[in-house]
Amino acid sequence: MSRDLVALVVRRTHRLPVPGRESGREPGGAGQGAVQARQFDAALMSVGFKLSGELLARLSALPGPQVAEVAEAGLAAVRELVGDHVRHNAYFVDFPRNVPDTAEFWFDLLVEALRAGRSAADLDDGSGIDLLALPGYGTYRHDHEDLLSAHDELVAGAGDRVTVLHPGDGLEREVEALYLALAGSTTPLGEEGLRDLAVLARHCADGPQPAAIPVRENRATVNAARLQAGSGLLADTVTDVLRTACALFDGDVTLAAPTRFGPLPRPARRVLLAALDEVVAAAPGKLADVLRHRERFKRLGERLHPHEYPRWPHAARVFAVARGEQRVRSLDGRVDELLAAGEPGTAADLLAAAAPGKLLRAFDRLLRAAATAPERAAVLAAAERALPAASGRLLLSLREHLENRGSRESRERTGGERRVFVNRDARSHVTDDLRPPLPAAGRERLAAALDAETARRLPADPPPLLVDPEILDVALPLSGNASAAGIGVLPRGSVQPVRGELLRFFVYWKQHERTTDFDLSALMLDESYGNPTWLSYTRLGSVAGEHSGDIVEAPDGASEFINLRLSKVSGRYIVPQVNVFAGEGFQEVEESFFGWMLREEEQRGLPFEPRTVRTKSELRGSGRVALPLVFERRDDGEWYARWLHVHLRGAPDANRVETNRVTVADLLRAGLRRQHLTVRHLVALMTANGARLLPRNGPAPDGPVTYLGLARPDGLPEGSRVITPENLHELIPA
Repeated sequence: MSRDLVALVVRRTHRLPVPGRESGREPGGAGQGAVQARQFDAALMSVGFKLSGELLARLSALPGPQVAEVAEAGLAAVRELVGDHVRHNAYFVDFPRNVPDTAEFWFDLLVEALRAGRSAADLDDGSGIDLLALPGYGTYRHDHEDLLSAHDELVAGAGDRVTVLHPGDGLEREVEALYLALAGSTTPLGEEGLRDLAVLARHCADGPQPAAIPVRENRATVNAARLQAGSGLLADTVTDVLRTACALFDGDVTLAAPTRFGPLPRPARRVLLAALDEVVAAAPGKLADVLRHRERFKRLGERLHPHEYPRWPHAARVFAVARGEQRVRSLDGRVDELLAAGEPGTAADLLAAAAPGKLLRAFDRLLRAAATAPERAAVLAAAERALPAASGRLLLSLREHLENRGSRESRERTGGERRVFVNRDARSHVTDDLRPPLPAAGRERLAAALDAETARRLPADPPPLLVDPEILDVALPLSGNASAAGIGVLPRGSVQPVRGELLRFFVYWKQHERTTDFDLSALMLDESYGNPTWLSYTRLGSVAGEHSGDIVEAPDGASEFINLRLSKVSGRYIVPQVNVFAGEGFQEVEESFFGWMLREEEQRGLPFEPRTVRTKSELRGSGRVALPLVFERRDDGEWYARWLHVHLRGAPDANRVETNRVTVADLLRAGLRRQHLTVRHLVALMTANGARLLPRNGPAPDGPVTYLGLARPDGLPEGSRVITPENLHELIPA
């Protein structure tokens, strides 16, 4: 059994492949592996996981050695999923007890240095004493065994996380099903999702393929595996072929960053050129797409040598356009000319016929350009004609956009005259919103049309709905960069309740080549996003909590923690952040992740306890300051977490909570007012479309249901469809 593939399946589905079920048959020999299965279950419970009753029974029916093999792979997978695959140490061995006052801590280090024979002149570099350079600062002064002995064992609590693992089919069938689901996804995958798809595509290149691959980045990833397996490409644009070439060199298939192309073997060159030739021969107008990525096509042409293959003359035209030897007129250029001439209705008609998706993306601009009622009516009519040809993700994205384009008066009432942009790398930018408001009638008319078109694509005779209320405020995953890999991680804009007294953040990082210092901080703000207080390496303690101490290098990995008593926090917002103080960024380190735990005072335990981890989120982004989420206390006194998944550019070095607090406050002021489309929206459309909503605590359903929840429950009828955050993208209609 491939441990890597098992880990991939467990991480993405919370299902454990069961040997012997490859053909759908149940394993025989009941009771042979019962002892090993119960031992496996006990080991899982120590890290906050548990076997479902059905999975425990199925494993018990396997031979003991087989259960042991499954247990080894499964336990390794869940430990990595929750962040327990590494050792978490803390600078202060007793944390959160006995954390010293900040000034007292620095003074003690200074005294210790002087007692060790260092003079004041040795410590002063001419500009003062660098406290961060004092001997003993920023490196562990005890090992992990010392940490273990300094803490009492964790007392189990009723609120501890229990994540249930459910039974899967044999590994090959699970891998195939996961491949088909990811490749056929109606929404873009994030960075980790594309890596997983690449692994699965190579493994499944000779097996069944999805009926359609609507997302271009997914298609390129699959195409790279097909090419390496000797199959043809799935391409209907020249950009599809360019993305495939990027995938072959492990480059960026989103085309947001350049890819360095290397030499290509002749068979690969022939496949790529044949695909380009076929696309252009069928639709010469698609040569205009070359203009958007002219430099990349030039670089690709240098590797494909199209002049050596005269049998594909249409492919050669692609590179002639890229070099400027052949002129083509782009659709964007024609639209710009019409807008400059004051003809937005004609521009909308052109887009509706040639590129319906592009029309919907440009709808806001076109409607604002329409100065008269007839022009506005023409733009709206063109947009309505374009709806049936657009993807479900685009329909919902535009619907969310309209939700946030209210009148100027409503924006002024909410203070929403600031606008937040988040790019593919999760880098955020806040600016003034200078756009004039959209006409209310036009906005409402298109919103109703979008809802009607989305509802039309939902199942006509759906099974009853069984809905966990806590998934209703989870944002729909309309963008691949709207989330991060991990456990308990929700898409940007999702809101979830926080139930517990002790809230503990943690960050772990391991440097790759250079000495790297990440700093965990927590900024606390009032209802006006002012009156800041914080916990960081410069302020180790307050009435509300403690910082575990600063670690300044991580050759073998390092952790930092912040402990907060929610009842003692005086502010309205808590903003955990990870600052790159020095060294490698989030995309350069060998590994880095952030998470938070919940527990009660009497539970004790180590600084890191996997059973209390609510979320563990990978840190990947191009900025130097990471803001995974914000905690908000509402008027009823209850705390809620809202996922941000954004990065600030920050400074090259020495990023600190004190220096970025104004930027963070500005981001929150604009970002928290943004409305996100959530599962609640689709549930409302489903019920309006005829789906019956079952009572949450009613009698057990007597037939298949569609279950929506944060985790899959036991006991659902055979044939039920289950939607959880792990496969929430499947809820988005095609």
